[in-house]
Amino acid sequence: MELTGKAVVVTGGTRGVGAGIARAFLAAGADVVVCARRPPDEPVERGGRQAEFRPLDLREGAAIRDFFAGVAADHGRLDVLVNNAGGTPYRLLDEGEAERHARVVELNLVAPLTASLAARPFLRAARGSVVMIGSVSGGRPSPGTAAYGAAKAGLEGLARSMAVEWAPEVRVNTLVLGMVRTELSALHYGDAEGLARVGATVPLGRLAEPEEVGAAAVFLASPGAAYISGACLLVHGGGERPAFLGAATVNRSDQRA
Repeated sequence: MELTGKAVVVTGGTRGVGAGIARAFLAAGADVVVCARRPPDEPVERGGRQAEFRPLDLREGAAIRDFFAGVAADHGRLDVLVNNAGGTPYRLLDEGEAERHARVVELNLVAPLTASLAARPFLRAARGSVVMIGSVSGGRPSPGTAAYGAAKAGLEGLARSMAVEWAPEVRVNTLVLGMVRTELSALHYGDAEGLARVGATVPLGRLAEPEEVGAAAVFLASPGAAYISGACLLVHGGGERPAFLGAATVNRSDQRA
């Protein structure tokens, strides 16, 4: 998975999962550009190498196109786009107007489409790849984050269609993430006890680390994945234990001697 000399863009790469992805690409030898509306609190770096930060508002189509043209001109190429920027506050459907939910869809679905279209000419020249950062929320009910779940479901469908339309020059794949431990985890899962209890619901017994997501992204962008396109790689620690197993009164592991 050596990527020395490759140019990589990670949207939303200044913190959390995005920073973990950027660090993984730095470790693989790539030249990494991270973008967000605000600079990181501290540089994103790994092994003495540092990601370059460029400001970008992913709601501005013209700015996105100028951004990718600038990156490709300055680095002489663009090999990988990781569409990581996204997220949502907790909001039940009837607690917000449709316009507020639409902004969640815009960030998590429309922005990756806009970025991918702007990057495509440069990725095509390099025979590069796009890695979408999806979520298990796109494949199950997501109460409190319904618009986010709908957007992530759409992102998977978009990636599969892009993989067909843009082949063979550009590969497109999706990482479907479960729960990841970041500096914002407390907002979603609570204090240390909450994090531990949530982690215990995962078959592997814990939340993922951002760098583990990064390792999967590096693999999908590497020559080792040269024949993988249109795929969804689950990075969720085994998923979720079905609730009925805990509710049933027979065939329970805690009843076996």
